[in-house]
Amino acid sequence: MNIVIGSDHAGFRLKELVKSHLERRGHVVEDAGPAAPESCDYPVYGLKVARLVAGGAYEQGVLVCGTGLGMSMAANRVRGARAALCTSEFQARMARAHNDANILVLGARVVGSELALAILDAYLETRFEGGRHERRLALLDPMDNAMSREDLAAFDPEVWAAIQREEERLETTLELIASENFVSPRVMAAEANVMTNKYAEGYPAERYYEGNVYVDEVERLAVERVKELFGAEHANVQPHAGSQANMAVYFSCLKPGDTLMGMGMSQGGHLSHGSPVSFSGQLYRVVCYTVDRETERIDFDEVQRVAEKERPKLIVAGASSYPRTIDFEAFARVAKSVGARLMVDMAHIAGLIAAGLHPSPVPWADYVTSTTHKTLRGPRGGFILSKAEYAKAIDSSVFPGTQGGPFMHIIAAKAVAFKEAFTARFKTYQAQIVANAARLAQALADRGFRLVAGGTDNHLMLIDLTQMGITGADAAVLLDRAGITLNKNGIPFDSRPPRVTSGVRLGTPAVTTRGMKEAEMDMVAEFITEVLARPRDPAVPTSVRKKVRDLCARFPLSKRQT
Repeated sequence: MNIVIGSDHAGFRLKELVKSHLERRGHVVEDAGPAAPESCDYPVYGLKVARLVAGGAYEQGVLVCGTGLGMSMAANRVRGARAALCTSEFQARMARAHNDANILVLGARVVGSELALAILDAYLETRFEGGRHERRLALLDPMDNAMSREDLAAFDPEVWAAIQREEERLETTLELIASENFVSPRVMAAEANVMTNKYAEGYPAERYYEGNVYVDEVERLAVERVKELFGAEHANVQPHAGSQANMAVYFSCLKPGDTLMGMGMSQGGHLSHGSPVSFSGQLYRVVCYTVDRETERIDFDEVQRVAEKERPKLIVAGASSYPRTIDFEAFARVAKSVGARLMVDMAHIAGLIAAGLHPSPVPWADYVTSTTHKTLRGPRGGFILSKAEYAKAIDSSVFPGTQGGPFMHIIAAKAVAFKEAFTARFKTYQAQIVANAARLAQALADRGFRLVAGGTDNHLMLIDLTQMGITGADAAVLLDRAGITLNKNGIPFDSRPPRVTSGVRLGTPAVTTRGMKEAEMDMVAEFITEVLARPRDPAVPTSVRKKVRDLCARFPLSKRQT
């Protein structure tokens, strides 16, 4: 049998005796420590052994401390570990026969060495009886066979190590990527649930498989909540991503070769709004509108001219890097004047709209698409809102048109995020996102940076680095070394290619989630200035990185907004 053993300082000598005893009897023994009897903390070794056993790396475990109580408490914190403290041979046999214990715990100060070895032998010689006892074990933990974080650490240390490093990176860096955020613990808990196992092709009460009664409940909740949140007539919460939501809308009302009109990628639009490298640019005839060269804001006179000339069937409003308020009513007037339908992609600003901090597109658009992450702060995914007259076409376009079975665990998390968005705390949080963005933009402008469109009305801003003699790509790398994560981004009418760019994009959702406010935005602006003012000094990113770590330590992710 493969057995892992561990102890604290009080149980060290008995642990060594147990190890020798087991090896003499032909068992393969792994000693998890400690290696010497110096004072140590029992949870370290108790948790280590429990994780190894619960993860399946070892058949059984043995833990020893002074009384056995501490090790029992530590080991039983791990899902899948069933640690039994035994002081007699009878208890050892019952622990195995009736309780299927997988870790024997001994108290070195309670039982002598001779009795301890007798208990050990009785434990290992007994097998679980099963039968009626299985039902009782199931009541202890209905998820006993599921992989917890501890189980994963033992089973796949490579993946676990990468996850831990990512957690450390997030904890110690400033996430300023405008499209990223940190979900609440509630949303994360909803993502990791048994609904990940369910195929649910179709829609509530109209599935192709059986056994959907409870996932139907969750999807109905998500649909009703998002309809109420945005005042929509119809909602589809199944799209896996924002791009797939956009695709479903296109497929519902366009044929290949039809004219699609969207904001140019270089002007602030999204790949799925007609970029030639996207399905949208390859399937449809795409025409683009731009921003005004002077104000860098949407030029509605030009939008009207392009629409009248090209006669698109669908006009797309919305952007991935536009820092100013979008006038959806004006887009609706243009669309109506040329007989086009209007789709709004509100992915970036959905949270602001839900909180009443940006005009809603729902009264004006035929279709509204969005992601559920970004400012809305839900899981990664998408959804579609539409007028009731388009409901059937939209639903058919999502399934079976562009997707198979929906991710029901993610839909559960979407439902939770939508419920969070109704709270007063969420509205306060969204207001702080906007306040932080305004303060950061002003602080950067005060330090000599040129901001595209002169600033921001929402959660993001674009810095034009043209006059600073540094590309967006180089700036993003330098700031990343300093612990500040953002992305290179084209600016309107950029002369540099997309992989180089003349600007960077940054936003405030993630740092606001951590609890940072205006005073911290001044510090962030100063950090950015320090790095980009001396781009060729290798000591600067290292120096700033320490300051970033110190700031992040004051706002740990464990205390993020809920």
